[in-house]
Amino acid sequence: MTHDLVIRGGTVVDGTGAAATTADVAVDDGLVTEVGAVHGSACREIDADGRIVTPGFVDIHTHLDAQLAWDPIASSSCWHGVTSIVMGNCGVTFAPVAPGGREFLAEMMESVEDIPARSILDGLSWNWNTYGEYLDEVEALPKGVNVGGMVGHCAVRVAAMGERSLDEDPATAEDIAAMVPMVDEALAAGALGFSTSRTFLHRVPDGRYVPGTHAAEDELLAFADSLGRHGGVFEASARLGGRNDPEGRFTRDEIHMYGDISRRAGCPVTFGLTQVDIVPDMHLRVLDHVAEENAAGAHIRPQTTSRQIGILFGLTGRTPFDRADGWRDLRDLPVADKVARLTEPSSRAALVAAADARVEGLPLDWWSFFPLPDDPVRHDLERSESVAAEAERRGVSIAEAWVDLALELDGRRLFTLPFLNQRLESAVGMLERPEVVMGLADAGAHAKQIMDASQPTFFLTHWVRDQGRFTLEEGVRRLTSDTADLFGIGGRGRLVPGARADVNVIDLEGLRLHYPEMAHDFPGRAGRWIQRADGYDATIVNGEVFMESGEHTGALAGRMLRGAAA
Repeated sequence: MTHDLVIRGGTVVDGTGAAATTADVAVDDGLVTEVGAVHGSACREIDADGRIVTPGFVDIHTHLDAQLAWDPIASSSCWHGVTSIVMGNCGVTFAPVAPGGREFLAEMMESVEDIPARSILDGLSWNWNTYGEYLDEVEALPKGVNVGGMVGHCAVRVAAMGERSLDEDPATAEDIAAMVPMVDEALAAGALGFSTSRTFLHRVPDGRYVPGTHAAEDELLAFADSLGRHGGVFEASARLGGRNDPEGRFTRDEIHMYGDISRRAGCPVTFGLTQVDIVPDMHLRVLDHVAEENAAGAHIRPQTTSRQIGILFGLTGRTPFDRADGWRDLRDLPVADKVARLTEPSSRAALVAAADARVEGLPLDWWSFFPLPDDPVRHDLERSESVAAEAERRGVSIAEAWVDLALELDGRRLFTLPFLNQRLESAVGMLERPEVVMGLADAGAHAKQIMDASQPTFFLTHWVRDQGRFTLEEGVRRLTSDTADLFGIGGRGRLVPGARADVNVIDLEGLRLHYPEMAHDFPGRAGRWIQRADGYDATIVNGEVFMESGEHTGALAGRMLRGAAA
């Protein structure tokens, strides 16, 4: 027998958590057909001796909703072994859309997720009204990865209620009756679930909270009934009380509501959970509440990241001093010109003085503001490596130390300011709990703020290979079948006969992160952070080699991932 593709002699880590084995993997017609000793020939063979062979990674928390229209390879995810993505998180989606509503949805996406509205409006066809029509549009796009989506509460509310969707008053019975058919339509068309935003961090451009933030429980339970009829997952940006909830009542009520939604619909519920220094034990209290609800029959899976979520600063992006005198004039200059001004003695003195004047007024802890190491790229950073510590060592001001560091790497030195999962040990402690799933990589979002789409590579290098906190088998399971199963993505996340042939061939010892860089490749030349990696010999999607040694082969074999109701 001649196979389409055979991957020979690799260490197969099949995504189930089972022990790794040395085996061949045969692929035919986009499916895995054999795992073991494959004796037939192949149209193409990949020598995987000394490599691990895994299922493609499934990223359940992205905001690639717009980017896929102009970037079919879904960078930066494609450089980190991701073969399937879920979009439509946090309640912000581009469908359903009422007549005249596209500008509002684009501007809301920019306000919440830092994806430029102009790029969204210019880059999408807007050839749809319902969510099902939007899925059809995405299905028709050429794409290198598999794509599924959730219908967002914000868009549903705006389409049904118009301007009133932003009010704090509860939706009326008539409003709910108008929204539920939209959610039913989306789920019947193949949406993987329903998402909502309840956090007070998400606002529209005029400062009001996004639609649905103040939704009463009866509204959300109505959508739970839709999930009960059609299937799917309920995803939320949760309202957790933090410092404003010293007794934990709001937080407890929130998690209890998610338990009620899960039990009523028979569906999984997932929401983002991170550690923050201002309320250092909140994530632990939330997990206790989750355990109580799950013991009472709910299926709640909080998701967190494998490292800090940090804002990136530097001369290639934003700086802490952009509003200071003289610094405004630097913002749109090429990096080489910025370096020239910061090294010429008189202009440097003026810029450092202006930055010094800003330091005290900035809400930054300079002891938690770090120059990002480049060789290797690391995130296990200590106070002794901070900008404040470096200023103290050099005997200079905070601003002067920042400038000196920023000029390194020909002006491309970056800085990270962790604001969520600020303690790495807390992040991995959450991931070690079986109810917690890996998510929140936010690929496609926060374009000029963060770069977390590289999460799979960090997790495999830091926590699996270098620290040994997870076995290789468990680490791969967390990136594959665990995420795929939560969202009901059938046939993905496992290397077993009959599964879809989404596969990674990885040089685990050679796996390393590249330094983040700023690209200006969105419509209108808008900027965004990107990050590549070494060590991915091949990434295969539906049986076709999609990425090879970090380069796109030209294959675009990605498919639409539709829910069970479709």
